[in-house]
Amino acid sequence: MNDLVNELTQSLKTSFIDFNEESLDEYRTKLLVNNYKKGAKVFNYIEKELGKCDEFYFSIAFITNSGLNILLNTLKDLEGRGIKGKILTTNYLNFNDPKALKRLLSFSNLEVKIFDNGNFHSKGYIFKHRHDYTLIIGSSNLTQEALTKNEEWNIKVSSLENGELLKDTLEEFNDAWDRASDLTIPWIEEYAKVYNQTKIFTLNRIKKVFEKKKLKPNPMQEKALKNIQELRDKNEGKGLLISATGTGKTYLSVFDVQKFNPKKMLFVVHREQIAKKAMESFKHVFGELKSMGILSGTSKKIDCEFVFSTMQTLSKDSGLELFNRDEFDYIVIDEVHRAGAPSYLKILEYFTPKFLLGMTATPERTDGFNIYQLFDYNIAYEIRLQEALEQDMLCPFHYFGVSEITVNGQLLDDNSDFRFLTSEERVKNIIDKAEFYGHSGERVKGLIFCSRNDEAETLSKIFNNVGYQTLSLSGASSQEEREQAIKRLEQDVTDNKLDYIFTVDIFNEGIDIPHINQIIMLRPTESSIIFIQQLGRGLRKTNNKDYVVIIDFIGNYQKNFLIPIALSGDRTFNKDTIKRFVAEGSSVIPGCSTIQFDKISQKRIYDSINNSNFSTIKFLKDEYNALKVKIGSIPKLSDFFNFAAIDPQLIINYSKSYYNFLIKVDKDYNIVLNQRQIKFLEFLSLELSNGKRIHEIIIIEELINKGYTTREEISCILGDFDIFNDISGLDSALSILNNGFLNPSNLQKYNYVKFIKFENDIIKISDDFKKTLDNNFLYILNDLIIYSKLEYEKSYKNRYNNLNISLYEKYSRRDACRLLNWVKDESSVIYGYKIKHNTCPIFVTYHKDQDIIESIKYEDQFLNRNIFSWMTKNNRTLNSKEVLDIINHKENNLKLLLFVKKDDADGTDFYFLGEMEVMHFAETTIKNKDNKNLPIVNIKFKLDTSVREDIYNYLTK
Repeated sequence: MNDLVNELTQSLKTSFIDFNEESLDEYRTKLLVNNYKKGAKVFNYIEKELGKCDEFYFSIAFITNSGLNILLNTLKDLEGRGIKGKILTTNYLNFNDPKALKRLLSFSNLEVKIFDNGNFHSKGYIFKHRHDYTLIIGSSNLTQEALTKNEEWNIKVSSLENGELLKDTLEEFNDAWDRASDLTIPWIEEYAKVYNQTKIFTLNRIKKVFEKKKLKPNPMQEKALKNIQELRDKNEGKGLLISATGTGKTYLSVFDVQKFNPKKMLFVVHREQIAKKAMESFKHVFGELKSMGILSGTSKKIDCEFVFSTMQTLSKDSGLELFNRDEFDYIVIDEVHRAGAPSYLKILEYFTPKFLLGMTATPERTDGFNIYQLFDYNIAYEIRLQEALEQDMLCPFHYFGVSEITVNGQLLDDNSDFRFLTSEERVKNIIDKAEFYGHSGERVKGLIFCSRNDEAETLSKIFNNVGYQTLSLSGASSQEEREQAIKRLEQDVTDNKLDYIFTVDIFNEGIDIPHINQIIMLRPTESSIIFIQQLGRGLRKTNNKDYVVIIDFIGNYQKNFLIPIALSGDRTFNKDTIKRFVAEGSSVIPGCSTIQFDKISQKRIYDSINNSNFSTIKFLKDEYNALKVKIGSIPKLSDFFNFAAIDPQLIINYSKSYYNFLIKVDKDYNIVLNQRQIKFLEFLSLELSNGKRIHEIIIIEELINKGYTTREEISCILGDFDIFNDISGLDSALSILNNGFLNPSNLQKYNYVKFIKFENDIIKISDDFKKTLDNNFLYILNDLIIYSKLEYEKSYKNRYNNLNISLYEKYSRRDACRLLNWVKDESSVIYGYKIKHNTCPIFVTYHKDQDIIESIKYEDQFLNRNIFSWMTKNNRTLNSKEVLDIINHKENNLKLLLFVKKDDADGTDFYFLGEMEVMHFAETTIKNKDNKNLPIVNIKFKLDTSVREDIYNYLTK
């Protein structure tokens, strides 16, 4: 207890007197805000406190169904562990969702009271631990916006039971609790009547405000409009817009048509209903300035400036004959992925507009037709999921990865028997999870994606037998059947409604169902593209839908690793990065969306990641060909970056250079290099192309352009990259280019290529390198230089404390040697740490392999986000020179730098977590394989910067 008092006392000094005072991070008073770029959301702090408390008390004015939804898994876990909680809320302003209040009553461990006497407006979360309490008090109500996205200020305070602040807070809570009434179902039913009236009034008011508001492009639409105009400035007559469902494709086309100002415009769709909706969007912007009409099977209003036509009517000879070939200055083809069909091609071949805009969420076609080629590979803009979420263009989603159950001792996998897919146990599990995670709105309007048609049909019948109203649709279902089913699913009236539509893949794309509020995935993820397509069915914003619930049943599927790749949009295929997203996705995803996996499904994804090989020639070739099809030519390295394709470092690491890969996999590639050029290129590709330091690339660029340079010129150029006076970094770069850094075995691997020579103060291109610079090689080198600069700007530009390393980026031991300006590469003999050139990088694998021998199985661990406990090598004492150097690092001007990776399965790269200083040290012992004690020194370091919340949680779990 005395230790706890001391820690709390010390934390107060840090929090309120001097931030330089040392104390435990977990007890400090902190400001909690939402900032996904720093891996922090208020939701994560509350979830973490709930996970370790013995009891909790919430005094929260406003509780929404969406806010409760993101805590469901945690609350269920607390119920299972018998952790009790009291929740006090209100009917103030009739804001609280009756559905959320009912859900609270479903938890047996919760007591809930309603304060209906006065203007109750508190926002406080109290967590009781064995010996202390944590308070989180501020501006965050229990809503998804307040816990994940809004600009909120909350203070987290730690206190012992006798603390005055805690005493006053508990007294206030207990006083309000005693004056409040028990929350009951009858009370909720009466309250719901008032709530619904208030909600209708509020929605009508919002609608009126929206109708008066002048529509203008959002930031992403502005970028897209700029790109489209740039295409036209280059005299391009076509442009392809790739944009996920719900991201405002139609309005973007409205804004561009407004900018283009055509005399006549044609908008082509595949359904009359969509044509009418598109015309409404145009009227919102143009008003009465343009005449508009519909051409369809039921309407022939074509004597207008803007015509909205169905493909079915227009593609007939009688439809096309209504117009001259040059009738329309501007044509929009909606859902242009369908344009490979003869009817669409007939339309496109007939008309000759000044500009043709194609819009789709899914340009990839299963029939092999190349939509990119149809638009001359002019991709005007591509709106990706992460960007759309960041710009608040989509409805928030709450994704729950839940484990498929074992049926008759069989775990569902890619080849599961049909009887297991439709078993009673599985259906019960699906329904239980669907009802537990719920939906936004008054009733469920769900899509359920299955792996096969017979499964969808059988599951639909079973759901109907237990009281749901569902049907199954397949590719054999007519368009009329599909449209009728969607209408029944979306309607609010309960007569003849549908709760769910079961299908396999017919709703992956090309269909607009805005009111979908729950999506259930009962199939293995075979493609990240299809995963996003199916997720996207629920992402369109609409009234009375605050969020969409995604329930993904995860079995023992080989490609489970595609789930985090799809959700994160990360194409590095770095195993550690993928795992980190699985663990901490909710912290770093933009906006109100959340991502949660149960423990079993998380393990299955980890197993899939560990068992996958992202460096096979087949995998790399498939990814390469996908990009080639997209851009219509052999991709450059910079194309991989610009089009968010696979990380080209995977290709480089596999083939030693991108050139080596191309000559192996692409028969269209006709550049031939000689062996000397190949070796120079391999050196640049493997050692320098990743952009982790820009110095060498700048020197190479200058030598290619002029044949010589000087230190002053390079320093001046580095200044443009915000790198000033980096003399040692420049010396290190010159050493690397002059064969001074790599060890002999690596130099031999590159046949001792040498890039520079010195003549007095002039840095000149070496004769050997100069001979290689023909046009083909220059083309390749320039592409590599551009790519390296892009990587630097994206990930490594923000240098830490004037070092050439960036906080929270990942580095190998060799990277560290180079970037810390060591004279030689000594990565092979670092063995955990090494003191060199006033630096001591310390490399830690946090989770040691079980079979590692005890004498080197050091107990290195974080005590909190600021303090790291570390063991030296064995057979070291307090008198050992290296130990004394570390202990006296300030006097020695020695930088202690921490690099950590989670485990050895994650590769050779470590997160850089910053500089440290020594707090405490003590000599101890560790046993060797013969059970003998060996001396070792334990040192506690204080980090200069608290480890970012999401990275800390990932490493330490």
